[in-house]
Amino acid sequence: MTDPAPERRRMAAVLADEGVLKSPWLRGAVKTVPREQFLHPGVFLDEGRTWRPVTAVGTDPDEWLRIAYSVDTLTTQLDGHLTADQTGEPVAGVPTSSSTDPTTVVGMIEALGLTEGHRVLEIGTGTGYSTALMCHYLGEDNVTTVEVDPQVAARADAALETVGYSTWTVTGDGLLGHPHRAPYDRVIATCAVRRIPYTWVRQTKPGGIVLSTVGSWPWGTGLARVTVGDDGTAEGAIIGRSSFMQARAQAVTPLAGDLSARTAYADSERNALVSPLALEEWMPAFLAQLAAPGTQFVRATRSDGSPLRYLFDPERESFAEFIADGESWTVSQGGPVALWDDIERSLVAWQDAGTPDIDAIRLRVTTNSHLYWIDRSPSLRWEHRTV
Repeated sequence: MTDPAPERRRMAAVLADEGVLKSPWLRGAVKTVPREQFLHPGVFLDEGRTWRPVTAVGTDPDEWLRIAYSVDTLTTQLDGHLTADQTGEPVAGVPTSSSTDPTTVVGMIEALGLTEGHRVLEIGTGTGYSTALMCHYLGEDNVTTVEVDPQVAARADAALETVGYSTWTVTGDGLLGHPHRAPYDRVIATCAVRRIPYTWVRQTKPGGIVLSTVGSWPWGTGLARVTVGDDGTAEGAIIGRSSFMQARAQAVTPLAGDLSARTAYADSERNALVSPLALEEWMPAFLAQLAAPGTQFVRATRSDGSPLRYLFDPERESFAEFIADGESWTVSQGGPVALWDDIERSLVAWQDAGTPDIDAIRLRVTTNSHLYWIDRSPSLRWEHRTV
């Protein structure tokens, strides 16, 4: 049988060379934990419009290990139910569970600043690989992991048991945390959330850290790290770009139907001061989600091939439609909220402040609000009430 140890050592070396893998204990975990055990029954490889199923059974062992120890995200489930062993042909579908790329996994664990004795709550077990890395250092009794999908949770639990970690694997809604084993020193989420649930803050010890991707778009999301204070609030910053699948309970359903019918009755029309194409860039997209939380950005084309862009806020029944006119764009808005006015105001202030990157954003979480701001500009401040 092919020995996977050289592949594990190679992956550890790659991550170290990239500057991601720094802690000796974590390097030891990467060299020890068998990632291939967490990929059963198989993975889907992206072929553009379809996903090609690959399983350990029927695949050359060397090729299987090469896939398992690539530094790529490996999709393990499509459409909330389909696994690679259930089909022999390429299929279309939407990824709903994966083994996140090791660069991201290791980088997030490093950002936790773990030390011996820490108790960790992980939201989103996925395959269980990141759980195993933490168990290797902290011990299985100090790691609690919550997964909303029963099938995914069962596979992860089986894999963890196989490699020797009988940790606390819980099936449930991770947005609620897991109060029965609280308080925790660290909370880490391997899914994206619209905002950090206060339940995570409440279940974390003073001085503890909560680490999570925030935002609801597939791009333009940020990795938030906040430290819990003695007063029950948490404060910190966006420490970089990050992209994860949305928490199941918050997953956005794509808009369907005739978009032109949704925008038939506008309240106003004007020239846009900023191109909506800016929202296809990471930082402007993040700012848009701060300025108009709950808004969806939709790309489309007219019958003549010219581009259209839309913003929709289903909860507030508001929209903005953009039509290209040469180098400029016309924006029509309707509903009780002028979505583009709010977003454009933030984008202009951001440009005036010198276009700082996402790591300039700070945030504070309380029982009833999330406050985001950028120090260098008093105009760049957004408060989201949660009650």
